[in-house]
Amino acid sequence: MQKIALSSPASKAAAPACPPRAVVVMGVSGSGKSTVGEMLARRQDWAFVEGDAFHSAENHAKMRAGVPLTDEDRASWLEALGQELARRAAGGVVLSCSALKRAYRRQLRAHVPGLAFIWLEVGRDAAHRRVAGRGDRHFFPATLIDSQFATLEPPHDETGLLHLDSERPLEELLAHAAEWLQRNPHAHP
Repeated sequence: MQKIALSSPASKAAAPACPPRAVVVMGVSGSGKSTVGEMLARRQDWAFVEGDAFHSAENHAKMRAGVPLTDEDRASWLEALGQELARRAAGGVVLSCSALKRAYRRQLRAHVPGLAFIWLEVGRDAAHRRVAGRGDRHFFPATLIDSQFATLEPPHDETGLLHLDSERPLEELLAHAAEWLQRNPHAHP
């Protein structure tokens, strides 16, 4: 399994070394963000925040109609998520959020300095299969998968990141994520 963990620069060595208490499980739709995020939060005994629950009714309707969201559509959603992260970070929190663009991740980090990210990378075919398999239980249609991949700015060079292949077994993903959170010091609130 490909796993890349980028740590904080040495210049931050003076900050107290403690595990992160806030993490975003990110990736395109169908990557397993909600499943991994919820189970990781349970394993860590932290709060879980489902990012999709913070979308406006207008955003839900737009996606249900097969229309991709714009940066403008996502702005207030990301602001609400950042505020929720900041509110819960001291007690430990896992957020599921696509966080597709560097600017979106930067906006979340502005609320919680040292915010960690776990990127669940998934292939286009697997993402499409997973989303199509949801049927009408979810507002996000498989027809929007290509727009997610077009929007994604992979966070390869960002600090505080664990990169996992989301097509690996769930228990393996959870074990790697929990171990990484424990051993990788990041500034936390």
